[in-house]
Amino acid sequence: MKNFIIFLFLSFSFLSFAQAELKVGFVKVDTILKDAPQSAESNKRLEKEFKSRSEKLKKEIQALNDGEKKFRTDSITMSDDVQNQTQKKLQEKRIEIQRTERELREDIDLRRREEVTKLQNQVTIVIEKIATSEKFDLILYTGVAYASDSVDITSKVIKELGALK
Repeated sequence: MKNFIIFLFLSFSFLSFAQAELKVGFVKVDTILKDAPQSAESNKRLEKEFKSRSEKLKKEIQALNDGEKKFRTDSITMSDDVQNQTQKKLQEKRIEIQRTERELREDIDLRRREEVTKLQNQVTIVIEKIATSEKFDLILYTGVAYASDSVDITSKVIKELGALK
């Protein structure tokens, strides 16, 4: 009899849980990273921060290209020693430019990750705010295979992120 009472209690508990309507939301992370006002501001900051280094690198690449072009035209009249020295200098410059380019890319990637982390923290705060104010039971935003448009709250999150400015 005791087991039967426990079974009835669990059955009623399950039925009342099943009848309770859960409010579920879903957020598209890639859309937020693309459309949030903070993303555009972040891109402008990164562009401004690395503009001088990028322009300097472009000038160095152009100078190398000009030097290689000049070498191709002048190599006919150069002695073997001068030709070898010039080729060696051009190769050293090419290696230096590749190193500089790699360092610049790594620095930009590092700063971009910092900016994305900052935005993700803001997104988490906004999602928690929306969840509590609108009484959501569950909001998913990573690792979801499918979510219908009826549970998509991405536009609300982007709107709230815009208000954080």
